[in-house]
Amino acid sequence: MAEHFDLAIIGSGSGNSLVTPDFADKRVAVIEHGIFGGTCLNVGCIPTKMYVYAADVADTIRHASRYGIDATLDKVRWTDIRDRIFGRIDPISEGGKRYRIDEPNTEAFLGHATFTGPKQLHVDLDDGGTAEITADQVVLAAGSHATVPDVVADSGVPFHTSDTVMRIDDLPEHLVILGGGFISAEFAHVFSALGCEVTVINRSPMLLRHLDGTISRAFTELAKDTWDVHLNAQVHKVSGDASEVRVDLSDGTQVTGDLLLVATGRDPSTAGWLDESGVDLHPDGRVKVDEFGRTSAEGVWALGDVSSEFQLKHVANAEARCVAHNLVHPEDLHAPDERFVPSAVFTHPQIATVGATEEELAAGGRTFATYVQKFGDTAYGWAMEDRTGICKVIADPDTKLLLGAHIMGPQASNLIQPLVQALTHGQTVDDIARGQFWIHPALAEVVENALLGLDLNPPEDITDMPVEEI
Repeated sequence: MAEHFDLAIIGSGSGNSLVTPDFADKRVAVIEHGIFGGTCLNVGCIPTKMYVYAADVADTIRHASRYGIDATLDKVRWTDIRDRIFGRIDPISEGGKRYRIDEPNTEAFLGHATFTGPKQLHVDLDDGGTAEITADQVVLAAGSHATVPDVVADSGVPFHTSDTVMRIDDLPEHLVILGGGFISAEFAHVFSALGCEVTVINRSPMLLRHLDGTISRAFTELAKDTWDVHLNAQVHKVSGDASEVRVDLSDGTQVTGDLLLVATGRDPSTAGWLDESGVDLHPDGRVKVDEFGRTSAEGVWALGDVSSEFQLKHVANAEARCVAHNLVHPEDLHAPDERFVPSAVFTHPQIATVGATEEELAAGGRTFATYVQKFGDTAYGWAMEDRTGICKVIADPDTKLLLGAHIMGPQASNLIQPLVQALTHGQTVDDIARGQFWIHPALAEVVENALLGLDLNPPEDITDMPVEEI
């Protein structure tokens, strides 16, 4: 006989936060197949940024001479870096699992869930047993998983994804990365800064091609000076073994290395277990939800990577806060404001973006003004000897409202925040740039000067002008 719960949560990332005080007198099932705590804690945001910080330190040491400081990087202790990171993360994951197991009103089911009917679940437990569960409400928060192209998966060649590469025992001499998105860019920085030769293979003509073109082009050129980058490259064949991997490209080039990292994206983890749920999916596999997180099945909700077009922890957390409220307040549903979702790529240089790109606005026939401010043309940029950082802002010349902002350079993920606030709260460019003090000579003057550089009285045919003249 099935065990009945008031709420069943599938996934222990942001879904784990749904067990609010509102459920103190109710029964909650938390189902997790894998490491407790979700992608961000275990294989995503947190460990990767801890690696990135170590890589940034190593990079700073290598380039200290530009400031008149002679320094050498004597050694990178990979296992010490790894163990420092997971020595903090693993206990948090384990503690979260123990808490759900021991908490009086929650029961943890460690295993893989499959719907057998509306709000009915069969769980194949990790210990070999099974469980049958029914619930008044179910939340799908199963996250995403790394995708692996068939040319790799069918090759029999050992490879890593972002889920596994951070726990390897030794640094490779030569890392080969398939993919040109944010996962590739971050790990290319980490491993190259820690002393590895890095090759990046990307099927499109630019890295980070989803970004504004100014940023994507600039980053691609910098990457080509740092790593061995192959663009417009189709993988024809993958061969080799644990000691050497060979990647044959369609143009006849062969790339060799001693470790292969597949960084070709992540897909929502929805295949094979939702067939009997009554839940509709998008063509890309994401669960269809309305603005409140409701699926097509009555009493079934979804949040995070399993349903969102944004694979971002801050979005999943915002969705979780709303779903947590909606579960117990059906008469007063809340929806997260996802109009202006910022994101960052913790590569080198760091990149952050929010709002529309120039290409999106031009394609939509929107009138806009744009300005690009170099970090190196500000006082703190001089202090940093920065030669590559840029801050691009895009605004509506009629309303003077910001439309988008795109930054590449040191601390980009922090510098973007006042622009996120401006977009979210409808502040004009004048309000942001002149309605407050900007500390001199702080790095934030890059943002101030970019806003002041906007020409918000352009000719009427600005969208027909060459980009270089706008």
